[in-house]
Amino acid sequence: MEAGIIRLHIWVSGVVQGVFYRASTLQHARELDLNGWVRNLPDGRVEAVFEGDSRAVGAMLAWAHVGPTHAIVEGVESLAEEPRGETGFNVAG
Repeated sequence: MEAGIIRLHIWVSGVVQGVFYRASTLQHARELDLNGWVRNLPDGRVEAVFEGDSRAVGAMLAWAHVGPTHAIVEGVESLAEEPRGETGFNVAG
């Protein structure tokens, strides 16, 4: 993956709520110096946006396919978007 600032929007399905997926995503994204957010969806999926260096976003995407210890990730959908200047990384409401 070429270096540069990119934005990736993802939706993660499986057993990803109630297993610290959001908290773990927050920790990993901050460790990788990414901006964006993560939240639970009513349908049981987790949605997240990662914005930052393309290598860090790629590493975060790879992690999202596995998640924390108790998660069972069944699928990850992703959509590349134009960067929007996100600041910091947070759990969204």
